[in-house]
Amino acid sequence: MKAVVWHGKHDVRVETVPDPQILNPQDAIVRVTLTAICGSDLHLYDGLIPTMKSGDILGHEFVGEVVEVGSKVSNLSVGDRVIVPFPIACGQCWYCKKEMWSLCDNSNPNSFMPEKLYGDTGAGIFGYSHLYGGYAGGQAEFVRVPYADIGPKKIPEGLSDEQVIFCTDVLPTGYQAALNCHIEQGDTVAVWGCGPVGLLAMKCASQLGAGKVIGIDRFPDRLAMAQNHCGAEIINYEEGSVAEQLHNMTGGRGPDSCIDAVGMEAHSTGLEGAYDAVKQTLRLEMDRPGALRQLIMACRKGGTVSIPGVYGGLIDKMPMGAVFAKGLTLHAGQTHVQKHIPPLLELIEKGDIDSTFIISHRIPLDEAPAAYEMFKRKQTGCIKIVMRPRQAEYQR
Repeated sequence: MKAVVWHGKHDVRVETVPDPQILNPQDAIVRVTLTAICGSDLHLYDGLIPTMKSGDILGHEFVGEVVEVGSKVSNLSVGDRVIVPFPIACGQCWYCKKEMWSLCDNSNPNSFMPEKLYGDTGAGIFGYSHLYGGYAGGQAEFVRVPYADIGPKKIPEGLSDEQVIFCTDVLPTGYQAALNCHIEQGDTVAVWGCGPVGLLAMKCASQLGAGKVIGIDRFPDRLAMAQNHCGAEIINYEEGSVAEQLHNMTGGRGPDSCIDAVGMEAHSTGLEGAYDAVKQTLRLEMDRPGALRQLIMACRKGGTVSIPGVYGGLIDKMPMGAVFAKGLTLHAGQTHVQKHIPPLLELIEKGDIDSTFIISHRIPLDEAPAAYEMFKRKQTGCIKIVMRPRQAEYQR
């Protein structure tokens, strides 16, 4: 089969690789009908997530059709169209039973790695380094789905691949980011980053009762999308102090909640940006936390900072004094996708949420290497790329 394969920093290729096989009776094989490049895939592309190996298949956002099931998979049949959540979860551990699916104790066979780095392990993730299990990803014609009796959700009749593809990651991520804000009717929610997660977090914040949503970015096309598609007021962070502008827009108090939809590769202006860039290049700092610093300083006293953006390790010069002095609540972490898919599908079917507006490019899988570079550079209005694999006949 054809797949998008990682070979090093800024080196991804479409290659012919072996077809996946059933390895466990809870496995299924899914023929991928639509896949996407996620913003967090760029962290792999930029060589910032450790434990990647040459030959790893990328991708954790994909939908498709079941073509084979293991002997213990009774909830799926050949021919079912399915949404596959990006975290792989066993369904049986303490965390899964608490619906904290992305913290599954059992799905990461390399749990010793995150235990050393972070103090504990999280769930395995498709196509996202050996730190998260070394699973082959879904930017491919076919993929092996472990715990298929737990993870995949059937696509309701009448919904297209494009309508549901983002239920695999970015839509539940935006939804959980907004839920973590504990929004009260009329609250002001500020969102750093007008990429896919940020835009969908804005949509979800409004759906959950926010009275004012503010989008913060530096790219005019992304700010325009926040304004036109999400009803957001907008700030270009290159045009002055973000904290000052937010205070002016909120009567001097600051936003009730702030969402960091940027993560570890934030761009900052002036000395701060140069400091982080140099330290990250020299591996003296793993992440560039410019946006996170701004959130903490801008959020109102007693407010909430929600962090769906991915961070990989150690960061420097964090204003923890402000977190303490202002009594801020921080919520962070991978998304519990399995928990959020049912209510989101209901909203999609009713027409209350339509995430297809973020799709800017539709391409064949063979063009993935150029697409990664275009997405990284944010060229030609690139917001979200979906890819359709060549529909090869499945062969064992």
